[in-house]
Amino acid sequence: MSADIDLSLLRSDVQYLLDRTAILDCVARHARGCDRHDVDLISSAYHDDGVDEHGVVVNSGADYGEWANKTHAETSIVHTHNITTHTCEIDGDTAHAESYVIVVLIGSDGGSAQFITGRYVDRLERRGGKWRIAIRRSTVEGMFLADARVLQSKFFKRQGYLIGTRDRHDLSYERPLTMDTPEPARW
Repeated sequence: MSADIDLSLLRSDVQYLLDRTAILDCVARHARGCDRHDVDLISSAYHDDGVDEHGVVVNSGADYGEWANKTHAETSIVHTHNITTHTCEIDGDTAHAESYVIVVLIGSDGGSAQFITGRYVDRLERRGGKWRIAIRRSTVEGMFLADARVLQSKFFKRQGYLIGTRDRHDLSYERPLTMDTPEPARW
């Protein structure tokens, strides 16, 4: 193999890895934005003409964040969107990704939880050098209710665990994060 071929292959491999990382970062940014109720962060995952389908509800990417925040706030006090298995096929400036998601929502009563499993099936496009969602179609593959009363128990509350906040006061926004950074909330 000549040095020219090796360099070309190396460039191609590095570009693929950069693209995969940018695509997964986009998916993770969306999930983080949902959990922090950060509309700007959610919207930044979509192209201006991007669309999101959640059941019968179809929103533009720009409108999805407000809808999601309202929906989450009506049913839970805290939630996490956990991206697990992620596959991606890249063809030039278009990618098709499938990201499995586990969403856990602690109910408004603080003692119940919903577990939802599903997938985000996305078409992403690179425009202006940025990978963003053009189309997202969400599936629900399973859902069940669970008992979360342990979160309200004296034993658990004495442990003093931090709890995320649905705003930019969450510790994840603090720079630099230090042990002296005041926590916004504990259970």
